[in-house]
Amino acid sequence: MDSLNKVIINKDKNVKPIWLMRQAGRYLPEFREIRSKNQNFIELCLNTKLVPEITLQPLKRFDFDAAIIFSDILMIPYGLNQRVEFKKNYGPILGEFNYFESSNIEKELFKKKLKPVYDSMSSLSNQLKGKKKSLIGFVGAPWTLLVYMLNRKSPKKTSIENFLLDKSKIDNLLELIIEYIKIHIEEQVKSGATIIQIFDSWAGLVKDKDVEKYIYEPTKKVVQFTQGLKIPAICFPREIKDYPKYVKTVSPDVISIDYNVNIRKIAEEVEIPIQGGLDPKILLSNSETLIKETKEILNVFKNKPYIFNLGHGVLPETEPKMVDKLVKVVRDNQ
Repeated sequence: MDSLNKVIINKDKNVKPIWLMRQAGRYLPEFREIRSKNQNFIELCLNTKLVPEITLQPLKRFDFDAAIIFSDILMIPYGLNQRVEFKKNYGPILGEFNYFESSNIEKELFKKKLKPVYDSMSSLSNQLKGKKKSLIGFVGAPWTLLVYMLNRKSPKKTSIENFLLDKSKIDNLLELIIEYIKIHIEEQVKSGATIIQIFDSWAGLVKDKDVEKYIYEPTKKVVQFTQGLKIPAICFPREIKDYPKYVKTVSPDVISIDYNVNIRKIAEEVEIPIQGGLDPKILLSNSETLIKETKEILNVFKNKPYIFNLGHGVLPETEPKMVDKLVKVVRDNQ
């Protein structure tokens, strides 16, 4: 059993495994070299030769406990025939969403469009055999995918109300999204994923009165489906206001916290394994600050089942040597 599963399944408090969100990506020169020759991001995510290579790049450099497949949460809208592009220094741009067309897409066609993702997962699973490393697959949470599919770009806090006016449309679309999230999860698991992380990047935009409808209930359905496949689910509801209530309602196996959270309070209030919390900007500071902040987090969670991670993804300007330092500090202080 690998160390992540020791924490997730056995609630082992003694081991503190480490992996990082966006650990494969723009801060690594070897990735930037590949990216410079592959301008279309979606096509890169569908490249069965390069995806395994990119996914394993950080494991060749650092002593991480898991590989997380190089992909994107917007592969689901892509699979539903919504145009998805990525503009440099801007982010994702999505085309008009056609509910009728997407709701009538054959499930086998959806799987066929995303088959390269699953083939890459199978390749990674084979390459990681015997290495005691977890292989993490992932999806966007229903709410976050809904926001992207209707807003067609990264949202602003003032822009989401417009598409929440038509409640019946939202309800139908949420159910459609949940249906295809389940398909995407199941195919990843069939292909070798040992853990699924559910990213709710825009959970913090939802008003308190709407959290149950748009965050708790839809995500709970996805978590229960994942657990029904005998696979643990990690949930990352970024900037959610009430972590204990989220945990109690959604019941993930692990809760991943962002860097604005009071970690001491979380350690006291949450019983399940916890992941994350370090501000990614700490990796842009200096060794002394990095060591101090890392040791503080490890001390707070010393008597808790905990997976070391950031409170968001690795920033592009991060120096690899700082990531190496982080991993060594975690290894040396447990």
